[in-house]
Amino acid sequence: MAAEPVNLLELEAAAAEALGPLARDYYRSGAGEELTLARNRAAFAEIELLPRVLVDVSAVDTATTMLGTDLPHPVTVAPTAFHRLADPEGEAATARGAAAAGALMCLSSLSNTPMEEVAAACEGPRWFQLYVFRDRGVTRDLVARAEAAGYGAIVLTVDAPVLGRRERDVRNEFELPEGLAIACVPDGAVDAPAGQSGLAAYFATMLDASLDWSDLEWLASSTSLPIAVKGVHRPDDAERAVESGAVGVIVSNHGGRQLDTVPATIEMLPAIAEAVAGRADLLLDSGVRRGTDVVKALALGASGVMIGRPILWALASGGADGVQRAIEMLVAETREAMTLCGARSLAELGPDLIA
Repeated sequence: MAAEPVNLLELEAAAAEALGPLARDYYRSGAGEELTLARNRAAFAEIELLPRVLVDVSAVDTATTMLGTDLPHPVTVAPTAFHRLADPEGEAATARGAAAAGALMCLSSLSNTPMEEVAAACEGPRWFQLYVFRDRGVTRDLVARAEAAGYGAIVLTVDAPVLGRRERDVRNEFELPEGLAIACVPDGAVDAPAGQSGLAAYFATMLDASLDWSDLEWLASSTSLPIAVKGVHRPDDAERAVESGAVGVIVSNHGGRQLDTVPATIEMLPAIAEAVAGRADLLLDSGVRRGTDVVKALALGASGVMIGRPILWALASGGADGVQRAIEMLVAETREAMTLCGARSLAELGPDLIA
């Protein structure tokens, strides 16, 4: 009997037997040569921590607030698509596991489970990730439904006017199995034309590549929910996002799945944090696997982190309970790293801890 994973890095191997090759490749794939996918991890490894000593760390507080939501820790669940490839209950199971671990979940527009069912599955805090569809009526309906279902914020993804070329999916002619679809929208079938990725074909026909800053301004003016912009790489874009109505900025390269050879998110974070200058909550995703990664991200200016693939591996190998365990492992590592750094609260995680 295989040993239970003791960290997030071991989860992928644990999930391998539970997933078919199409789903496994879809979850793990990056764009192009997958250089950015690898860089997201390598960049964290190159950053060294410089801990304080002789600090009373008998009590360490990980509590925080993001986009107006009070949370017991800074680890959140990133929006990822198609959870029913990993577990029959899909996003509902993920939501239950996240809530049990005190984590906020951000539900993807590409969910296999209707947003209302996910909301009904648990009482945990939740945001809704939005892709803007060519049919703006669909987009407006998604926002209204998220408001009605108790989602606390809208996360607008801005780094995917087209889908990055994920060659594993092209080779596999990725499509959703019979009985699965994008459940939050009408006409949610994902079928692959010969020699193509079905998801790339869906993006090309259904999503709006003309999205610009005026659309962010429209979104901010059309909902009472706070807006975060996900997929920001540049300080000037972060400033423009705040000026256009965003109260959250998520530094993300889509887990290395969009434009290959962009920097790791942790490399982009300091300059973006300087540009935002506390005017918006700042989150980071892509590559976070260890508690020391969380500490490094917060020390360099993030308010919190998002984790994506490890949640999918945990869901595939252990369902809702697996998701809960994965988050709890990362939170426990974060608390330990804070303790060993001499940081009693998230406010005490600053750039002086980076060597």
